[in-house]
Amino acid sequence: MGIVAGLDSSPDFTRIVVCDADSGAVLRQGYAPHPVEAGDGSRPSDVDPQAWLLSLGEAAGGGLLEGVRAIGVSAQQNALVPLDSQGNTVRPALVGNDRRAQVAAADLIDALGGREAWAQAVGCVPTAAQPVTKLRWLAKSEPESAQRIGVALQAHDWLVWQLLGRPLRRTTDRGGASGTGYWSAATGTYRPDLVELALGRQAALPEVLGPAEPAGTTPEGLLISAGTGETMAAALGLGIGQGDAVVSLGASGSVMAVHHEALADPSGMITSLADATGLHLPVVHTLNAVRTLRGAAELLGAPDLDALSDLAMKSTPGAHGLVLLPYLEGERTPNLPHTAGTLAGLRREAMRPEHLARAAFEGMLCGLADALDVLRGRGVEVRRVFLLGAAAELPAVQTTAPALLGAQIVVPQPADYAALGAARQAAWALGASQGTLDPRTPPQWQGAAVQVFEPGEELAVGKAVRQQFTAVREQTHPGAFGAAAS
Repeated sequence: MGIVAGLDSSPDFTRIVVCDADSGAVLRQGYAPHPVEAGDGSRPSDVDPQAWLLSLGEAAGGGLLEGVRAIGVSAQQNALVPLDSQGNTVRPALVGNDRRAQVAAADLIDALGGREAWAQAVGCVPTAAQPVTKLRWLAKSEPESAQRIGVALQAHDWLVWQLLGRPLRRTTDRGGASGTGYWSAATGTYRPDLVELALGRQAALPEVLGPAEPAGTTPEGLLISAGTGETMAAALGLGIGQGDAVVSLGASGSVMAVHHEALADPSGMITSLADATGLHLPVVHTLNAVRTLRGAAELLGAPDLDALSDLAMKSTPGAHGLVLLPYLEGERTPNLPHTAGTLAGLRREAMRPEHLARAAFEGMLCGLADALDVLRGRGVEVRRVFLLGAAAELPAVQTTAPALLGAQIVVPQPADYAALGAARQAAWALGASQGTLDPRTPPQWQGAAVQVFEPGEELAVGKAVRQQFTAVREQTHPGAFGAAAS
């Protein structure tokens, strides 16, 4: 079919991969940072989306896209680009990590009748990050701007629209739409009443395309696929399918899995997203993952996480009875927003640095195992778990995770899987338009190089560690999960 490109516009950079459309082999790559606008060097909450285009142009310089026949776009999730009826930006885009809308999220939850009402309506409970909540915040905090909004787009919607020359038709995909808070993955339809509830009035929303459906073709004949959010693009780039879960180890954590249907969760712990292939990506978030390890490293004087891992490897499973509930910033799974962490099981023989280091790793992974059990409790099959993030390379994670998560652990080599997923989507749309690929099945690309770790005979040990963790959790926070997790 030729060559295709995948573009990943993250909060920090634009990365482009150019791939062989048949095999997925990476032929060349481009990169450019996004400008830092905040005076302290941090990422701002408001960003002029033109900065994304400038970064894209820089990343694509030097003839990078020469010979490319189709482009897929992945972009940061939950960024809201408010346009007026003529397509001009009303104000800078509100990016995904914007926390100003926390009060607006609580207002929206109450306005519809609670968490269960939202879970049933669109498969997720509003958070500060979501576009529906940003619309509510604008209506309350910037009413003049809110009154001018005619169209609500997300980052990848806006970039696709720009690449196509700003046509009258504006599009998105199932994956991106499912995170807005006003589109239901279960029904495949928008809830315009929720837009009105948030904004106080209606706004035009982009047309939701199917997985292999192109957004359009440029005047030069370059096909642009539907695009999607970074999470969905990364899942497509990894090539995960039913039976697979992905555990992302950032400062906070997330557990997602491929499932055949949308899951409505009255507790709100599951966010029911759609993927980029026509299936579903139920996601459970934790607030504490690698921040647990960094806190332990600082407490113990370990210079970095590698040193903390080396220290933990000197201990044994169960950390001599030490249990760390890693709820250092409160917790989302279980829903304990105002709690703190707990260190239990202190005995004289356990008061050694290596045991506390081990307890930190076990606490982090047990917290993620609790999140994984929320999905398993709803019938989601998990045969193998992909571990993502720099901490996935640590020996203390790789040796402990199989037994605690109860599955084969796969650690892929580092790569920009969101850009690869965008390129794979472009190849799919190109092949489907030519009649060479089934529009129901993405192209089969060569997989990434991975390390595989089996639980083996350590499953019983892992079960004992989980039981120790659960006993402390239930004693400290009785009934926090109800029947959602074991």
